Amino acid sequence: MSAKVPANIEEAARLAAELRQELNHHSHRYYVLDAPEISDAEFDDLMRRLQAIEAAYPELVSPDSPTRRVGGAPAEGFGRVAHPTPMLSLGNALSLDELKAFDARVKSGLDGKEVEYVVELKIDGLAVNLLYEGGRLVRAATRGDGQYGEDVTANVRTIRAVPLVLHGDYPRRIEVRGEVYLPRREFERINKGREAADEALFANPRNAAAGSLRQLDPRITAERALDVFVYGVGVREGVELATHAGTLAYLGGLGFKINPHYKVFGAIEEVAAYCEGWADKRAELPYDIDGLVIKVNSLADQADLGFTAKDPRWAIAYKFPAEQAVTVVEDIIVSVGRTGVLTPTAVLRPVRLAGTTVSRATLHNEDYIRDKDVRIGDTVLVHKAGEIIPEVVAVLGERRTGAEREFSIPESCPECGSPVVRQPGEAAHKCTNLQCPAILREGLFHFVSRDAMDIDGLGPAVVTSLLAAGLVKDAADLYGLTKEELLTLERKGEKSARNLLDAIDKSRQAGLARLLFGLGIRFVGVKAAGSLARRFGDIDSIAAATAEELTAVEEIGPKIAGSVVSWFADPANLALVDKLRRAGVKLTEERPSAVGPQPFAGKTFVLTGTLAAMTRGEATARIEKLGGKVAGSVSKKTDYVVVGEEAGSKLDKARSLGVTVLDEEGFGELLAAAPDMV
Repeated sequence: MSAKVPANIEEAARLAAELRQELNHHSHRYYVLDAPEISDAEFDDLMRRLQAIEAAYPELVSPDSPTRRVGGAPAEGFGRVAHPTPMLSLGNALSLDELKAFDARVKSGLDGKEVEYVVELKIDGLAVNLLYEGGRLVRAATRGDGQYGEDVTANVRTIRAVPLVLHGDYPRRIEVRGEVYLPRREFERINKGREAADEALFANPRNAAAGSLRQLDPRITAERALDVFVYGVGVREGVELATHAGTLAYLGGLGFKINPHYKVFGAIEEVAAYCEGWADKRAELPYDIDGLVIKVNSLADQADLGFTAKDPRWAIAYKFPAEQAVTVVEDIIVSVGRTGVLTPTAVLRPVRLAGTTVSRATLHNEDYIRDKDVRIGDTVLVHKAGEIIPEVVAVLGERRTGAEREFSIPESCPECGSPVVRQPGEAAHKCTNLQCPAILREGLFHFVSRDAMDIDGLGPAVVTSLLAAGLVKDAADLYGLTKEELLTLERKGEKSARNLLDAIDKSRQAGLARLLFGLGIRFVGVKAAGSLARRFGDIDSIAAATAEELTAVEEIGPKIAGSVVSWFADPANLALVDKLRRAGVKLTEERPSAVGPQPFAGKTFVLTGTLAAMTRGEATARIEKLGGKVAGSVSKKTDYVVVGEEAGSKLDKARSLGVTVLDEEGFGELLAAAPDMV
């Protein structure tokens, strides 16, 4: 039944205002207070009535209408906006002793005065700045570099816990700081959908939240149940606040969602005990936290303490130590990679670790297994410190029963039955059959991946189906596939078959750099492939180059050069290149010319960890387009280290050398500001 619409605009305006007020009230009850007063069906009926009025009278539509939360048209990009007051990062305390040192610095800065602290959970998400004027949300931005952020207003409007209109006695103008996050249940739902669609999975809820908030299409953001907790204010005109705890209560009164687990303490020992208690309890939460934040409660004391160049002296983040868990090795299985290397993996009794359920851990190679003395049936300690795939830290030998079984790398390949060998001086065991189905399968996974030929719709499931049906035997066969052949695959209809063929055809023009990386030449990563493509310009020149000519290229060392020479010396590989040529795949790369602004000229970047919004290859391409250089290791000559999720030792080295470190938001801000740097 369609909703009834008033016949005149005056009545429609009155009813629309009532419906907006009612919908905002019920949204606050449901998404912020978790205390709904009406059923979902009743809420949907109210929404349909408002949508009908706004459809009949478009002039009544307002930016703060609850109907705007579904997301508007895709944006061309995110604008760069300045924060009215800086959003500085926090210093870290990694131990209880460091918390006590922070307390001593605070008291010293306040001439020995007694201090109250507020302790809050540190939500593992993406920081945002919400600006309200006249009680209405006018802009939302990411933290960026603290001075400038990306304008994500359209996407933040889709988050139900963010009030579009403030409640109560709101100030003339106020900046509200918060953390956008993805609940674990929603993270699991999204990843199940991506897995079914053969899309890359998000590594963790934080990555998923960052990727969702930075979607250019707000409708995609609206489909993901992002949430937010707010924790502070910047500019505030027309309101006086005395304490941080009072600020949180005030924000709750304005309609914001406040995390309920904050507490006020009068002694740092109480703070430390509260922090320690959450290290064990955090797994019980429906969202991820990576520590707690401790702030001086008095805002006057905060003002007296002030800031360093990059963080407030009155606040610190207590970060949890790398999480570890005890579980059982139920089996050890072996997988074969695209180079033929056999990698053992421990199948674990599922255990909760660093916010996710872990059921596998890498064992690297046979030497690692021997050094750790890992056996099937062992009780082990696993951790996830800096690793996407958890590792076995130690075997708890005292828990052995005698039923445990030792493991050895098989002498025959588990995929094709060919002999397995270990070359002198190497830790890895390899299958000797270059036509091994696993090598072909993993090689094709790599060939079609995002940093290589980037063939949309050719995920692992489809590639596996093509191999099983005998429709492809190498990468070049992809370019000869027909719609009729694709329709023989399970779950492939006319439209998806056509889309896949279009994606394959588009990849013909990917260019030499992507192709070189996609061919899987040992040691040739995205950066080396790009360097070779730009220097030589076509694949035949690379094939004819000597090791000396190759090492003359920046970033190409003897190991990479030797591998390239060996790869092109193999007749089977040359035959594959010729087959790709006949299939119309582009085997050349345009030589770059210094067109457009080059604000990064002379600047060296190092990338580490996983970025949410772009691949390592895309980040490299953007840096190089602006005149910069991307190196593989950190040195005193490095200008910037860009860190993503699971950053490793490069981050530690950058800090030790005093190199500027950018998180993904800061990197995005630097890219956005690049045109202004020339």
